[in-house]
Amino acid sequence: MPHTSEPHTLFIKNMVCRRCIMAVENILQRNAIEVQSVSLGKVVLSAPISPEMREKLSAELEAVGFELIGDRRSQLIENIKRETMIYARAESGVSHLRLSDFLQERLHLDYHYLSDLFSAVEGQTLEKFFIAHRIERVKELLVYNELPLSDIAARLGYSSTAYLSTQFKKQTGLTPTRFKQLTSQRRRALDEL
Repeated sequence: MPHTSEPHTLFIKNMVCRRCIMAVENILQRNAIEVQSVSLGKVVLSAPISPEMREKLSAELEAVGFELIGDRRSQLIENIKRETMIYARAESGVSHLRLSDFLQERLHLDYHYLSDLFSAVEGQTLEKFFIAHRIERVKELLVYNELPLSDIAARLGYSSTAYLSTQFKKQTGLTPTRFKQLTSQRRRALDEL
């Protein structure tokens, strides 16, 4: 059986949620670009696209806040971000692994190399990036899931509720309880406006 070449892959910066995937899928469909898969930060095309189509696609993506990534270093940074966000949002499943082990396993590169590269390019440590995303996940769970903080801490792999509270306050300036009070006060019925 002859060896077939790997499908053409596009790397896209700023894809961070499911709505981002849908937005990119809509752009690809509008341009009749056939794809094998679309995931956070990555599109696997069924066939390579022309330079003209790549330029058009790039412009349409930029119009909605995305960016095609060209060089390997930028692609690696986006892969680090994507995998770190996946880890930050994970509940119990991967939390038995440390972030460093998770990234090494997923990206097949030494964590110190990944961490140093990330810090040099992004101007912040990988740890701070991870904590910011993990706290965003905590905020979501506080606002939308009506879970006690102890359950949130357990679901997200925190060693204790106190540690989660400390990290939350350091990141946001508020305790989790105060954050929840403020967000629930902001949400009022339309007829009360």
